[in-house]
Amino acid sequence: MKSCQPKAARRGFSLLEVMVAVAVFFVGSFAILSLVSQSLSNAQRMKRPLVDASAILSQISLTNQVIEGDYSGNLGDVMGKDYDQFNWQGAITEIRSNHLYSADFFIFDRRNPRQPVAQTSTLFFRPQSPPGSMDGGNFTR
Repeated sequence: MKSCQPKAARRGFSLLEVMVAVAVFFVGSFAILSLVSQSLSNAQRMKRPLVDASAILSQISLTNQVIEGDYSGNLGDVMGKDYDQFNWQGAITEIRSNHLYSADFFIFDRRNPRQPVAQTSTLFFRPQSPPGSMDGGNFTR
């Protein structure tokens, strides 16, 4: 016995084809949602200023003289008003008698001054620097 519907009208999608199509749709949707979420997260992160202690060292490296001592200040004075909530502290010490200096600097958030936000250390060689404590004759700063 023949069905009264034509053969082309009886054709449809099988359950397996529908399940594969739904799976592909959800994988694509979740990939797009993941990208949007990462973009929003990156945008939020960019609202906060990037804090790096090397900005202080770059100011010191512009001079020909390095003087031993302890230093501190507000990062906003160096980098602008967006960084007013950060303070910096550092020390420069002569570690060799040939005018090799070690500079260690830390940046602290005013809301949590115990834990440094950033830190950096570097060495400076400045033969034109004023005599320090390792030159043998001058023991004062």
